[in-house]
Amino acid sequence: MNKNKPFMLIVMMLAFCFMLLSGCSQEYKQEEVFRLFSENLSKQDYANLYSILSKESTEYISEEEFVTRYHNIYSGIQANSVNIKKNKPANEKDVIPFSIEMETVAGKVDVTDYQLKLVKEKGEWKIQWNDSLIFPNMQRGDKIRVKISQAKRGSILDRNGNPLAKDGEIKTVGINPSIFDKNDREKKIKQLAAILEISEEEITKKLDENTNPDYFVPIVDILPDNEKLKRVEEIREDGIFIYNKPSRIYKNHEGFGRLLGYVGSINAEELEKHKENGYSASSLIGKAGLEQVYEDTLRGSDGAEIYIERDEEKVKTIAKKEPKNGQDIRLSIDSELQAKIYDEMNRDKGSAAAVNPKTGEVLALVSSPSYNSNRYTTYVTREEQKLREENDFADEENRFSKLYSPGSVFKLITSAIGLEKGIIDPEKQIQMNGRSWQKDRSWGNYSITRVNHQSSVNLKDAVKYSDNIYFAMSALDMGSEDFIAGAKQFGIGEELKIGYPLTTSQISNDGSLNSEILLADSGYGQGEIMVTSLNMALAYSTLSNNGNIMTPTLVQTNNQNAAVWKEGVISPEHLSTLNNAFTAVIHEEGGTASNSKIFGVLLAGKTGTAEIKVSKDDHAGSENGWFVATDLETSKISLAIVLEDVKEKGGSRAAIPIGKNTLSAYMQR
Repeated sequence: MNKNKPFMLIVMMLAFCFMLLSGCSQEYKQEEVFRLFSENLSKQDYANLYSILSKESTEYISEEEFVTRYHNIYSGIQANSVNIKKNKPANEKDVIPFSIEMETVAGKVDVTDYQLKLVKEKGEWKIQWNDSLIFPNMQRGDKIRVKISQAKRGSILDRNGNPLAKDGEIKTVGINPSIFDKNDREKKIKQLAAILEISEEEITKKLDENTNPDYFVPIVDILPDNEKLKRVEEIREDGIFIYNKPSRIYKNHEGFGRLLGYVGSINAEELEKHKENGYSASSLIGKAGLEQVYEDTLRGSDGAEIYIERDEEKVKTIAKKEPKNGQDIRLSIDSELQAKIYDEMNRDKGSAAAVNPKTGEVLALVSSPSYNSNRYTTYVTREEQKLREENDFADEENRFSKLYSPGSVFKLITSAIGLEKGIIDPEKQIQMNGRSWQKDRSWGNYSITRVNHQSSVNLKDAVKYSDNIYFAMSALDMGSEDFIAGAKQFGIGEELKIGYPLTTSQISNDGSLNSEILLADSGYGQGEIMVTSLNMALAYSTLSNNGNIMTPTLVQTNNQNAAVWKEGVISPEHLSTLNNAFTAVIHEEGGTASNSKIFGVLLAGKTGTAEIKVSKDDHAGSENGWFVATDLETSKISLAIVLEDVKEKGGSRAAIPIGKNTLSAYMQR
């Protein structure tokens, strides 16, 4: 028996265990290097990643080059959510196969054929790096390119399919300094500034900020049909150039600005808010109006291709996403009517709305003064800026979304409530003494006044002459509960879901009418009642639509059908009574809106003056003037107009010519 056999067996077993442990240790250390590689690349910590490269790799590329290369490529493709996974073990020794998933400008990228080669240096495992670890198939000197395919933004169309906002081309007027500066520089600056109606300082500043005389210096963007462009073209040989530029183009009329809004370059706050929606620092985004409200619908999704370029040739596509154009939206707006109303308002402060009584389609939404949306994609002349400053930048307020006290135009609603509740007997003559009235002495010094002088009035007279006392008495007789319920039947206090955010009207500040004075004032449209012009256009549409209010719509959809929003607001037995009273306002002598009569057109309507007071004792407050009318025979239109600050302009009469001229033109079409 060999006495050394047990000893040899022990030695062999120890050697085997040592080899096993050594292999496990080696494998563990390689896994640790892969973990560090994965973590640093996922976090895009390229400096730490460089620290685990082999000596040969660091001789191949410096740390600065390494960090810059990774940063430029990953930021260029907008890499995020980088996820690195180890694949099945490779046949090759000291190689770890892996894959990378990431979100990029071209969508999700999933590359599976990476090879992480490891070498041992001074007892430590290091990464043998080359460009194929950025993307497989990459070689030294290769570049990663991103080609963006611009998506088309959806157009905004009017009811007839005419574009109100669309993608197109504008012109950029600019200067080539190397030619422009050769002679008469100051003279040409002065000449160009005069043509474009901008300051000479603005041109000089842009030229002085340029560092290369061969660079084109853009001065202004301008619409292709702008008359100024023809004059610029006459002096092009002196170093002035005109280039095409893709841009958003809008209906070239101020009356559409507050409705359409505009697009502009995305800012940091917007980019942060929409960071999950594919926007980049160069994106355009809706800033106001419909462009903002329907951003998600109108906005397209740009396409992109990420590829490897070698010797200025594309050698491999890494990822590609096709562009997806935005969707068009078609409005119910009648462009001709919208422009006509705005022109008639002559930039006076106010609002107007028009609806089709039979369908509920919103035919016009006007805020005055407004702006030409093209100024946000082109430029503002000195004259335009001066007008804005003189008007205290009034075009920055959206008045068709603004709430106004309705004044006497609310008397239709009070009349309808009173008739439906049996409170108002239309034939009953109510005795009136003088032009002021209060219920009793509990009202103190407060009284309600009227402008007419009739000693007795019935419903028709009260409407025709706009008798405040009659409607204050009627509101008190019906009580706050019935008055509020009746007003709600006309949609007062209810959100108007037209596809554009409007301020919701109110019956009072807290929704109740707990004071007798407040209830009485509300009866003739004062108190705390607040409405939009669209609210009143819809209210008067009942007279042209059998007492019903249709669901108001601004954006048209396929297979869209008209639907009743408020049914039977005015019952058939009272409709003729109200039509008779509110046509008298226009068609009978002495009616407050008799100046609005149009030959051959049967209109029912009302004027209204709303006093804007800081307190009940305020005698120096301003006044807003209303005119509302609806055509009874064709039921084509119900129109409401409100003008601000009409105290020195004839009160509510200031709105009558606007309504008459608009309706006359519209009814003749």
